[in-house]
Amino acid sequence: MATPEAELQRFGPADAAWLAAHAANASAEALIAHVLSDRAWGRVAVVSSFGAESAVLLDLVAEVDRRVPVLFVDTGRLFPETLAYARELASHLRLSDVRWIRPEPQELARVDGKGLRWSYDPDGCCAVRKVQPLARALLAFDSWISGRKRFQADTRAGLAKVEADGARLKINPLADWSPEMLRARAAERRLPPHPLVAEGYPSIGCMPCTTKVLPGEDPRAGRWRGWDKTECGIHTPPGSEPAF
Repeated sequence: MATPEAELQRFGPADAAWLAAHAANASAEALIAHVLSDRAWGRVAVVSSFGAESAVLLDLVAEVDRRVPVLFVDTGRLFPETLAYARELASHLRLSDVRWIRPEPQELARVDGKGLRWSYDPDGCCAVRKVQPLARALLAFDSWISGRKRFQADTRAGLAKVEADGARLKINPLADWSPEMLRARAAERRLPPHPLVAEGYPSIGCMPCTTKVLPGEDPRAGRWRGWDKTECGIHTPPGSEPAF
């Protein structure tokens, strides 16, 4: 019997490369409108952390379709401010299908029963609390929209607007946006900011693994500070996450 994942073998690297070339000069507005209106992209979801820069992408999406599913992974270790912000922003934009995705309690108890895995194995912590829950949620979709940008880190400098993500397509409409463009759009649309940004957190993840960023540092310098780690794992190739 075919698994849900097997049924989603719609897209591959060649599809993503062709689409990336054609989308390279498309505006974020045009790309989002096309993805959400053309059935060729299949079933589409938006994945949002409701973090420091999430409002602009969600606002662009809401202008096209407020009913699109928005997947938000509540790892159980997020700042209370992030949880409150998720509710505030969703209400402000009138998003009607925000899905709070959480780790499986039994799996969490098995691999992180004391809740301290972040302190000695951050990759494993991200895997069980974020990567695996999101992977399960994405089984129902063919394509998903991400809010990553090239300026955020050296590892994202070559980010394409369309990528292959296993059997799916990952769309990065804001890949070529600058911080100035984000600020201008947020101000123009009067979007509520994440409350922790004003306190020195330009990139916000889980509480134990997020610190304030000093002037002149990379915006993501406060993520997993002191570890040789720059990504949570949801943007790495499928199957590369830790196994327990």
